[in-house]
Amino acid sequence: MKITRRIFGFSLLFAPLFFPISGGSANEPAAHRKYLVFVGTYTAKTSSKGIYSFHFDAATGQLSAIGVAAETPDPSWVVVHPNGKYAYAANEAGKASTVSAFAVDAKNGKLTMLNQLPSLGEDPCYLSFDKTGKYVFVANYTSGNVVVFPIGADGKLGTATANVHDEGKLGPNKERQDGPHAHWISPSGYVADLGLDRVMTYRFDSVKGSLGAMPTPGPQQPFVQNALELSPGTGPRHTAISKVRNSRQFLYVLGELDSTITVFGTTKEGIFDGAIQRVPMLPEGFSGRNDAAEIALHPNGRFLYASNRGHDSIAIFAVDPGKGTLTLVAHVPTGGKEPRHFAIDPSGKYLLAENQFSNNIVVFRIDAATGGLTPTGQVVEVPSPVDIAFLPED
Repeated sequence: MKITRRIFGFSLLFAPLFFPISGGSANEPAAHRKYLVFVGTYTAKTSSKGIYSFHFDAATGQLSAIGVAAETPDPSWVVVHPNGKYAYAANEAGKASTVSAFAVDAKNGKLTMLNQLPSLGEDPCYLSFDKTGKYVFVANYTSGNVVVFPIGADGKLGTATANVHDEGKLGPNKERQDGPHAHWISPSGYVADLGLDRVMTYRFDSVKGSLGAMPTPGPQQPFVQNALELSPGTGPRHTAISKVRNSRQFLYVLGELDSTITVFGTTKEGIFDGAIQRVPMLPEGFSGRNDAAEIALHPNGRFLYASNRGHDSIAIFAVDPGKGTLTLVAHVPTGGKEPRHFAIDPSGKYLLAENQFSNNIVVFRIDAATGGLTPTGQVVEVPSPVDIAFLPED
């Protein structure tokens, strides 16, 4: 495994990564029992009309359809603001891509358009908020740039305050790594770029709303854009990060192209200085097509989940609490085709798998002791589901 060991000192900045944008915390189970659920979809060449809303009861695991929350084209990523009043969607439409702001009506599950702006790139695929909740970060996949939009007091998006293009050596996959492809951005401004085999790090100024190079010590290079560099052909898509335990923290990077998870850990000084493990997401002997998709830690930090598109499964790993390393527990079929996304509900009791090509969401019960997944029997129909966001109702 060839992974460059460049010092990556952002663990303290990364600590707030799980900003509670969906009504729960990744560190502690949520106290709420009932939630609104907003589901993003693809509308092109499907029967979908846009964003759909549901009720979810965390006490029973029941997911009940409400209807269309908002008609909007290809809302492939939807997030709910921490204040619960607003929601934002990435409208993935090539050069015509936009980002939309909505007001949330929690009583009827409807979303009302506030405004819509060009994404200033092609095919936005991920949104997040900065730690203050005053800005929306946008990762534009095809154009490989990340954009920052301020959020007004009325929830509307303002004129972009930053637009940064990822730079670096391209990966070896000529078809998928033909240029930078930003696929994920954290609340602190860290970017997983599938095309560059890198997790980039930018410095975010919450006063100016700007993204810039990270400062590093030394008179020769006072400012350098640092990065974690992964094995060639990994294709980093999304990441998950643990909470701090015994002064250590662990970063888990999902490789879409080679179906792996790479684990990075911090030193006692609090910096990520190299990979400590790289594990396959597929069972031994599987030779079919596969694109890894989503990754998430359970709120208790003991288990990690990742989805396979092609093998159509959720890979479950046990997490060593001291070392941060992963041990495979099982592969569980998602009950459909192409699980582009899944979400663990804020209570940590259920996992909702979105099967894009079979047009359904399958609900699984999570075994708190083993991390295992058991289908509850609920299979909820929704056209081309690709993202889920939670909002507390009670």
